[in-house]
Amino acid sequence: MVKCATKGCDKPASMRCPTCIKMNIDIGSFFCSQACFKGAWNDHKMTHKLAKLAIQRATSEMAESVPMTFPGFKFTGPLRPYAQSPRRPIPPHIEKPDYALHPLGEPISEVRNKSQLRQLSAEEIEKMRHVCKLGREVLDECARIIKPGVTTDEIDAVCHKACLERDCYPSPLNYYQFPKSCCTSLNEVICHGIPDGYPLKDGDIINVDVSVYYHGYHADLNEMYLVGEVDDESFRLVKVAYECLYRAIAMSKPGVRYRDLGMVISEHAEANGFSVVRSVCGHGINNLFHCAPNVPHYARNKTAGVMKPGHTFTIEPLINVGTWDDVTWPDSWTITTKDGKRSAQFEHTLLVTEDGVEILTGRNPDSPST
Repeated sequence: MVKCATKGCDKPASMRCPTCIKMNIDIGSFFCSQACFKGAWNDHKMTHKLAKLAIQRATSEMAESVPMTFPGFKFTGPLRPYAQSPRRPIPPHIEKPDYALHPLGEPISEVRNKSQLRQLSAEEIEKMRHVCKLGREVLDECARIIKPGVTTDEIDAVCHKACLERDCYPSPLNYYQFPKSCCTSLNEVICHGIPDGYPLKDGDIINVDVSVYYHGYHADLNEMYLVGEVDDESFRLVKVAYECLYRAIAMSKPGVRYRDLGMVISEHAEANGFSVVRSVCGHGINNLFHCAPNVPHYARNKTAGVMKPGHTFTIEPLINVGTWDDVTWPDSWTITTKDGKRSAQFEHTLLVTEDGVEILTGRNPDSPST
């Protein structure tokens, strides 16, 4: 015998809530009379809300664990997008760049001033040193959780939390409407991968790109990490990408043309059988997220500018196993290799000094290994 769902009524019940029938809710859906049903409505409708939340949660969890497709789009490699979690909020007390609240994520100040190649003052340089130190701490927090089974969205959650704990704004968030707080680029993804429900697998390689904004200045850095045991080619790719970055850093000093960095990077990558991406480059960084100079990583580029003390910029060579050609997913952000082969990248923010460069985003003694 089924009893009436009205609190305090133990009468036999055969009348059922029509909404419960539609939602396939069995427990608590029977009433002895129309009067009991109407009298219990305010409490009973909560049953419908809880059921809807349970369905939404189950659907979300299922979506996050199942790869998706873009109708009509031909992927170049095996990686597929997964469902993304909702945008993570930023507390009111966190200082925000101008694009954070712009409906299209447009960095107005950057658009107006990005062609200026600035030499920073001593006060500005100290601000850059501090924000870059914070950026390194955030990236290291992300790196500590990387292992098989961890999703890229979980990495983004760690990044977001680590930024807020340091009173930083995660620079990628809403930059031209980018939906997450860091970039996670796996295997054939060259850059700008969007964190989602993808669970890391043994043998993956992943780049985590972190940028933070603090007291009006940005830091930008990224590293590659090996997930479990990777194949020899992937290991060699990551090693060469790392070497390319440091060869370019070693030649940086006042008087060096920014265009010349591409030559030393290309020579080393090509000598090892790899190619250098041409569509993405390093950039100036200070109170603007991206500005002059452009820093291409391939040989015989024609970018303008000569290094001078006080310049702050990034070098971030992107090295591919196969062709340097790329394809962008329909999400407008994820850039992959055209042939579906793997890609690797390392990045530092640098300061030109009187006689060389200072690596502002350098590793700490306890930084997790790649």
